[in-house]
Amino acid sequence: MSKKPTPKKPAATPTSGKKKAPTGGKASSSRKQMGVQSEKQPPKRRARRVVYGLSVAAVWSFMLGLVTLAFLALDLPDLDNLPAPGAADQAVVIKAANGATLVTQGPIYGDWIPASEAPDAIIRAFLAVEDRYFFEHAGIDFRGLGRAVISNVQAGRVRAGGSTITQQLAKNLFLSNERTIKRKAQELLLAFWLEQKFTKEQILTLYLNRVYFGGGAYGIDAASRKFFGHSATTLSVAESALLAGLVKAPSSLAPHINPDGAWERARVVLGAMADTGALTPEAADKIKKQPPRIMGAVSGRDVRYFTDWVLSQTSEVAPASKGKSLVIYTTLDPGVQRAAAMALERGLSGEGKKRGASQGAIVALDHDGAVRAMVGGENYGKSQYNRAVQALRQPGSAFKLFSYLAALESGIDPNDRFIDREINIDGWSPKNYTGIFNGEMELHEAFARSINTVAVQVAEEAGREKVAAMAKRLGISTSVMPLASLPLGTEEVKLLDLAGAYAAVANGGFEAHPYGIVEVTTLEGQVIYRRTPVNPRAVLSYKVVEDMTAMLGEVVQSGSGRNARIDRPVGGKTGTSQDSRDAVFAGFSSDMTAAVWVGNDDGTPMKDVTGGGLPARVWADFMIEAHAGAPVRPLLADAGLYRAAASDDNEHEDLKKQKKKKSFLSRLFGN
Repeated sequence: MSKKPTPKKPAATPTSGKKKAPTGGKASSSRKQMGVQSEKQPPKRRARRVVYGLSVAAVWSFMLGLVTLAFLALDLPDLDNLPAPGAADQAVVIKAANGATLVTQGPIYGDWIPASEAPDAIIRAFLAVEDRYFFEHAGIDFRGLGRAVISNVQAGRVRAGGSTITQQLAKNLFLSNERTIKRKAQELLLAFWLEQKFTKEQILTLYLNRVYFGGGAYGIDAASRKFFGHSATTLSVAESALLAGLVKAPSSLAPHINPDGAWERARVVLGAMADTGALTPEAADKIKKQPPRIMGAVSGRDVRYFTDWVLSQTSEVAPASKGKSLVIYTTLDPGVQRAAAMALERGLSGEGKKRGASQGAIVALDHDGAVRAMVGGENYGKSQYNRAVQALRQPGSAFKLFSYLAALESGIDPNDRFIDREINIDGWSPKNYTGIFNGEMELHEAFARSINTVAVQVAEEAGREKVAAMAKRLGISTSVMPLASLPLGTEEVKLLDLAGAYAAVANGGFEAHPYGIVEVTTLEGQVIYRRTPVNPRAVLSYKVVEDMTAMLGEVVQSGSGRNARIDRPVGGKTGTSQDSRDAVFAGFSSDMTAAVWVGNDDGTPMKDVTGGGLPARVWADFMIEAHAGAPVRPLLADAGLYRAAASDDNEHEDLKKQKKKKSFLSRLFGN
């Protein structure tokens, strides 16, 4: 018996996209049991979920904020005890060899002047350039901050800060100058605290009396007295604009050092005052043409290269002086220093300007290495870079001193004959400055005329390594590679080192390491460091020194250094680098050694300037004035004193080896 087939359910037919409504509660309930939910949630439920999420985020943000505030507040200073301005600064007094004060550094304070008693001009100047909306914000000026951000983005660098006066006060009172996110955040917290604790007038009073203006001056009264010689209560508009402009960069814009830069910044302040309505444009333009008189803007500027160098040396010779207020006694002779500054100024403003030499430097030493004068550039106010001790420049033929000393030490005689001719060393052929070969000549003549080919031959015969070692022995601190071109001064050196090397010849062959500090004491007189006299250390034999001195004298009398002749016996050597990028003259009298460099910071070639030209003339100009009243003496006049003070054991190791070698050869050949 066959089964009946089960009838098939009819297929569902499309209903034009419409879903069939449920026919009863059971179907709906079964859909919920299967986990099928409605595609849309009820509005109330969504709102509750959003509120819940926001509440959780707010709680966590609040907790995170508390943790952040606690972290930032951990090392905040005591806000109820305001520290004295500049209290942590080190006071330093630097004295010249004659006891005169060269520089005084450290905090300087004036009278406390409330904002209500300060001139209206100084208030308006500060508000115009530092914080235009000071009386409107609560510590942070978001408009100013936005402008600063836009300005920095457009400039591609940090050009504007956007800090309010309150923020600056917070930093000056409690924080350091380090640029970190933490320090900036703490600055904002402190700015809000200051705004809550003090009135706007009190904040302005604190700011005006504590802000730093350079030159050790804290507060408007100290700055006014230091730079203008009168109380801040009588500040003019021009003086107010100048002071307001200093806070941006007080160290580099301090008007007693950089009056031109300070007034240029003041002109910007006057423009800002006109923009804010504090001045009319006509009044601002008129005042821009009337800079105030700066006290001490010219006097003593030339010593700052030396005093900066001395300060950098203090921590080396007297580590215990760190952080203490000091009196530093130095070797500088004010009369010699002035002579050096004036000679360089005359040379650069006259011949230097015509021949494209914009910079120069002079170092003058006693023959034991004591620095008597140091001028590190054309104008300290414009550039504090010390070209006497920091710059590395090619000395040109002034480096031949070391080649010829090595040659004399190895047995070559000043009267030996060499041929000035074309030579080839590993594919390199040195040329003379004139481009002419002069044929056969004696060694001393080749040195006097600064013949390059002979200098190279001499170095090759003595040994390049010995030439490099000689430079190191006499105090050249920079890298000296034994290259074939070494005798021509292609390796860069410091002018101070070069002067010390020539002083070692001038004193009879003894080490002359340059130094500028004699004694360091506290302000109360406690001695922290005192230079102890030591027996001279021989670096050259006296016979070598005698021959070298005679050759250096010939350079000045009849050779390339004739422009260095003065009213007494002197010796020296000229030096010119390729394309006249550097020109040097180094030499000495019986009393003093000096080295002069001229050139351009960017290495731009000068117009036919050689070491025997402008530098030699500046050297002679300086030496004549520096020796005024001194008796005329022959070269090496004090060599006997040095030799009497020296002991045979206190000799450079290289010199000891040379003596042993000569002694052995003498015994071997019976000489």
